[in-house]
Amino acid sequence: MSYRARYRWIASVLILIVAASAAACRGSGNPSATPTRPTPSMSSTPTTSSTRPNVVFILTDDLSWNLVQYMPQVERMETEGTTFTQYVVTDSLCCPSRSSIFTGNFPHDTGVFTNNAPDGGFGVFHARGEEAHTYASALQHDGYVTGLMGKYLNGYQPTATEGGSQPYVPPGWTQWDVAGNAYGEFNYDLNANHTVVHHGHAATDYLTDVLSGAGTAFIKSQAATHTPFALEIATFAPHEPYTPAPADTKRFAHLVAPRTPAYDILPTAAPSWLKNEPPLAAVQQRNADVVFRERVQAVQAVDRMIAKVRAALTAAGVANDTYIVFSSDNGYHIGEYRLLPGKQTAFDTDVRVPLVVVGPGVPAGATRDQIVQNTDLAPTFEELAGVPVAPTVDGHSLVALLRPGPVGDWRTAALIEHHGPNDAPDDPDAQPMRNGAPTTYEAMRTVTYTYVEYTDGEKEYYDRATDPNELHNVVGTLTTDRLTALHAALVQLERCHGGAACWAAGHTTL
Repeated sequence: MSYRARYRWIASVLILIVAASAAACRGSGNPSATPTRPTPSMSSTPTTSSTRPNVVFILTDDLSWNLVQYMPQVERMETEGTTFTQYVVTDSLCCPSRSSIFTGNFPHDTGVFTNNAPDGGFGVFHARGEEAHTYASALQHDGYVTGLMGKYLNGYQPTATEGGSQPYVPPGWTQWDVAGNAYGEFNYDLNANHTVVHHGHAATDYLTDVLSGAGTAFIKSQAATHTPFALEIATFAPHEPYTPAPADTKRFAHLVAPRTPAYDILPTAAPSWLKNEPPLAAVQQRNADVVFRERVQAVQAVDRMIAKVRAALTAAGVANDTYIVFSSDNGYHIGEYRLLPGKQTAFDTDVRVPLVVVGPGVPAGATRDQIVQNTDLAPTFEELAGVPVAPTVDGHSLVALLRPGPVGDWRTAALIEHHGPNDAPDDPDAQPMRNGAPTTYEAMRTVTYTYVEYTDGEKEYYDRATDPNELHNVVGTLTTDRLTALHAALVQLERCHGGAACWAAGHTTL
């Protein structure tokens, strides 16, 4: 059976399973079942007021904090806007993180924990009906023109069809220019509003540049209509194979991977999946340098795209009415903890990523050190647009943090959920043990510590106030009472559903 046929078979089975499960939950009246998120029509009336702000969201793939210093446009955004220093993703893996971004919900509510069925990927997100409950669906219903360009979810193919002969476009998106496995930046198909367009190997086919052109054209055309818009440009860069634009292949020739205090060092009392890793060999260290250099090269086109997008907003006369948001779906380690290039761990290298916002009323040069998550983006976009946030959304709007002055009450803990090891052979994020293949875990991260529980019973606790590089797992020094309290707080986060419950669970005093 071909991959595509296998994928369609899995998706069809999942649809039947999810439908049966939903019917069973409704019939039993199970109070613990995940509540159904109301459709936008239950709480809003469409409007096309030109006074409502636009949103441009630039989402990169695997971009870690150590790349920002090579992106002058992002640094300019930091100077002109607000930077969130404690922004954490719900999983350091593409599909679960993006599912949280789209819906505002944790993996335990989206059902997306990996990139592949049966517990992840586009097939699961689609089969569960999550596409009807994204920020795009809410904004489009309320009068916004919405656009997604670039990457969607792992497993989505631009040639896939549903209910007809046209290539599939999910609900909620007015403009759809989305590719499949376009990690190599060349030789890919793009679903352009139900029409498949093939791009080859010419310099003009470089995907990040294609997205830049499509994004600026979208801004120009929508600004002329005086209708508010929300545009997400989701690059594949700098994901492996870290392909730079042709103009950037010889730049940064002498860069090497950062030799942080965690480089080629095992944490004390490391968990079983990590503790036997040997020191990095010379060839592995040389490869780490090459990978870092290529990643820096790959983000140059992203940085130029930001400049072009901002110029297009200015030329169209809507720059002062537009919020620009820059972020990444997860971070990346290169040599830290003796791991080869990869992600998926609960270390800060992988879960703490950039989030920078520029826009009307956003303080310039400001930083926020509150605990925020990618579940907060969807409700933020909705509040900025004046759209009511459904009570079933787990995240919390960041709008209060985008205004000057102190913010009193805020959550103190973030939740990270991961299913592993992630080693499906057809997954572009499959990682052998040497790159980092942790077993299934749940983690709670506060401003000062990270606490991890693995399904095999192992635990980690890093006091980042005294050990910012997470080199010493001191869980063995904690009292029984402390461990009991940490476990209870983590379970409360794991089991929360909806804004009120998850907001309460995120307030821990431990």
